[in-house]
Amino acid sequence: QVHVVESGGGSVQPGGSLRLSCSASESRSNMEGMGWYRQAPGKERELVASIKNSGVTYYLEAVEGRFTVSWDNAKNIVHLQMDSLKPEDTAVSYCHAARDWGDSVGYYWGQGTQVTVSS
Repeated sequence: QVHVVESGGGSVQPGGSLRLSCSASESRSNMEGMGWYRQAPGKERELVASIKNSGVTYYLEAVEGRFTVSWDNAKNIVHLQMDSLKPEDTAVSYCHAARDWGDSVGYYWGQGTQVTVSS
């Protein structure tokens, strides 16, 4: 079992910034990758950004150029820096971790943190 804990989130005005952080109970060397999903009311959960152990990143087109995902090796924490936030970014954000067990990959979720963008 891998424990995933998120922090950050909150409420900001449009154009503002927030940083989400996610820590896993495993070292980076054991992880296939980590990512951030979000779910807005009445919508399906969607992948916003991810980073593989290799450092390769992915971004949802709607956040490209505004969000940055990074992996802090020293603290084994993945950050999602969110800039130029828009009201449509309002959602519950979830950290997702993929742990490589050798013969399989396990997927684990954080508890979710609310991001609200409103004037």
